[in-house]
Amino acid sequence: MKIIMLGAPGAGKGTQAKMIAEKYSIPHISTGDIFRANIKEGTELGKKAKTYMDKGELVPDELVVDLVVDRVAKDDAKNGYVLDGFPRTIPQAEALDKALEAIGEKVDYAIDVDVPDENIIKRMSGRRACVECGGTYHIEHIPPKKEGICDKCGGGLILRDDDKPDTVKNRLSVYHEQTQPLIEYYSKKGILKTVDGTAEMMEVFASIIKILG
Repeated sequence: MKIIMLGAPGAGKGTQAKMIAEKYSIPHISTGDIFRANIKEGTELGKKAKTYMDKGELVPDELVVDLVVDRVAKDDAKNGYVLDGFPRTIPQAEALDKALEAIGEKVDYAIDVDVPDENIIKRMSGRRACVECGGTYHIEHIPPKKEGICDKCGGGLILRDDDKPDTVKNRLSVYHEQTQPLIEYYSKKGILKTVDGTAEMMEVFASIIKILG
């Protein structure tokens, strides 16, 4: 079962991806994790990726696809995987399809966790992160026991810059421009499934399970 998770930043697709991976005993693969693992292991692909990242540049599509295909070829992914955060653009999706085709594989499902922008802005501006241990909270959904203080380590909680409404709006406009076209791309392939991401977390998960069977 090879799954791609789609959805705007803050739609909760990462959380759902982890839960799917756990339920079906398949790896949850995020490009960030792949980069970190390859750089840590000092692989050829990792060294190449690091040269771009050190300059603050985006890793080119071909290299990202190589890293992803290398990852999905590992033993733990033989029964499938959940791709989270990739592909982000049509060229990446086309390159991934081509690379998978070359090894006789294809994506089975593209699941879009659909949440309106205004919900996302509200959701993300309610997030708080601990300055000490990085623990995360939400003022409505997962509030700390004591306002502004981390339950785990007693550190101060802040609204991170990338969760501020203006930043979120920018991230959403990039998403609509670059990533949303993937919805049509996978829809044409007949593998797109959409779930209502405004529902409670476990309800969203139940909808996904119903699709996957």
